[in-house]
Amino acid sequence: MLRSLYSGISGLRAHQIMLDVTGNNIANVNTTGFKASSVQFQDTLSQLTRGGGLASTDRGGENPAQVGLGVSVGAITARTTQGAKQTTGSDTDLMVDGEGFFVVRQGNETRYTRAGSFRFDAQGRLTSPDGSMVMGWTADEGQISMGSELGPVRVPLGLVDAARATTRAEVSGNLPSDAANGEVITRDVRVFDTVGNARTLTLAFTYDKAATSWNIAASDGANQATARVTYVDGRTSGEPSLTIGGVTVALGGTTSYAQLKTVGITRQDGQAAGSIQNFSVLADGTVVGAFSNGQTSAIGRVALATFANPGGLEKTGASEYRVSVNSGDPVYGTASGDGFGTISGGTLEMSNVDLSQEFTNLIVAQRGFQANARIITTSDEVLQELAQLKR
Repeated sequence: MLRSLYSGISGLRAHQIMLDVTGNNIANVNTTGFKASSVQFQDTLSQLTRGGGLASTDRGGENPAQVGLGVSVGAITARTTQGAKQTTGSDTDLMVDGEGFFVVRQGNETRYTRAGSFRFDAQGRLTSPDGSMVMGWTADEGQISMGSELGPVRVPLGLVDAARATTRAEVSGNLPSDAANGEVITRDVRVFDTVGNARTLTLAFTYDKAATSWNIAASDGANQATARVTYVDGRTSGEPSLTIGGVTVALGGTTSYAQLKTVGITRQDGQAAGSIQNFSVLADGTVVGAFSNGQTSAIGRVALATFANPGGLEKTGASEYRVSVNSGDPVYGTASGDGFGTISGGTLEMSNVDLSQEFTNLIVAQRGFQANARIITTSDEVLQELAQLKR
């Protein structure tokens, strides 16, 4: 039989695979996080009809004469370039801007994906559309331990930011050195006990012109305390403070210059309890909750993974991948770390399919298929002529 028949058949098979891959790319042009693939052909074994000849002083060398036996698919390679960004406005839609992959788990299998279209389930866990749980680290009282084991990223319904007792309040700003003797300036601040009950702490600043100092009287309704602060060239000496009802009021941040009355209680470290109202995802993957008490606190952090050879990952469907023997082991980390990229909330990574390139590939594959079909037709005609030599 003619070798060209088998070469034509191999060409049909190879170009059919190219058509399949190209068709799949086009079908997934709007699939979130999809990575297009490309086909590389390679020739098969060649039949040696004459070996090469060695050159000598009176005769030139001869190249080997070989007849190729067709074509095969050498590789189907995923193009790992990043897709375009699409803004969705949904806080649970996440996009990796860089090389990292989201880590998801279903059952006992860990998979990886670039498709960040996530939603919360009934237990407050962040999940992908196929029910895989997004993995990361959970915060403990606002602190995230990166050394702990990966677990589902969770924002529980009814999450409460615990109350915290006030132990320190800080006063800063200026008390006017040109104030009238006996002038009183009053400032209030809310402070809290261990269960979040609020009370008002009042500071009354009274100017003693003769001593160039200010007398401070503190009251919280149940307790009283006093202190005297002396200023030299507008500044305090040391770190003056007073303590009332378990709260230390730091006064060292105040000054006393003329014509400025800006003194105020700028900070206190207590808070009432609050329930979660909203959340956002920072560029490093930290999930930050906003609570009804006006506080924000870290709830958890989304993990990312990188691979030595991301093109070696095996597709599992649902825009997810699993580790293969040639992808390398995953390296876990967080966004904004070296090689992991950053996370954008409210956006999704679209498919990286280039339609102009895919339609061109479609034409090339179609013409290649037609040409190889012509090889088979021509070979058949030659065999027909051969069979008709004896009539």
